[in-house]
Amino acid sequence: METSLVFFSQLIMCEPKAKTIFKLIHGSGKEETSKEAKIRAKEKRNRLSLLVQKPVFYDDTPSTRSGQLAKETRVSPEEAIKWGESFDKLLSHKDGLETFTRFLKTEFSEENIEFWIACEDFKKSKDPQQIIRKAKAIYEKFIQNDAPQEVNLDFHTKEIISKSITQPTLQSFDVAQSRVYQLMEQDSYMRFLKSDIYLDLTKGRSQRPTNLRRRSRSFTYNEFQDAKSDVAIWL
Repeated sequence: METSLVFFSQLIMCEPKAKTIFKLIHGSGKEETSKEAKIRAKEKRNRLSLLVQKPVFYDDTPSTRSGQLAKETRVSPEEAIKWGESFDKLLSHKDGLETFTRFLKTEFSEENIEFWIACEDFKKSKDPQQIIRKAKAIYEKFIQNDAPQEVNLDFHTKEIISKSITQPTLQSFDVAQSRVYQLMEQDSYMRFLKSDIYLDLTKGRSQRPTNLRRRSRSFTYNEFQDAKSDVAIWL
């Protein structure tokens, strides 16, 4: 009899714990179900957001890429081969200039060709105010110390330009332009003729994606002068 009473009292004491455990188990299931529902709802919202934003990426369609490729490969192999005859022939051809500029961008040295182009445009200026405005813009972008696209020039040449920039003439950048032209002709042009960008054109191959790479340090004008002492510097 006593044994039955002890067992019954223990059963009564355990009941609240059993109920608690039962509630915890079933409550956890409900909580987990609620979490899963929230996750599914979030995933649906994300998918909907992607569908709404999808038109933003339409520019990168195969047809667009094909158009870009056609533009890059419109030069005939015969024309590209002529660019290898001289640096002047390369720059005098519109597509040659564009291709060489693209090559310089892979070496992070496009400031040289951009300076040369700016000088060519500057020499076509007619109005005195336009000459002053363009000269100042070229000086601030390419010539002055710490310019955004500073080109390699010796101190003497930069000093002459800086002193004359308040009253520029159409010849103000001639010497500097000649310096940069010679540097590109003896340095960058030689590498361009060996590059995949150029060789693919001469063989009529489709243009391969170009990988940007850090260039090795280009010659400064003084180094170039030492290596090419027989070249007439002042034209």
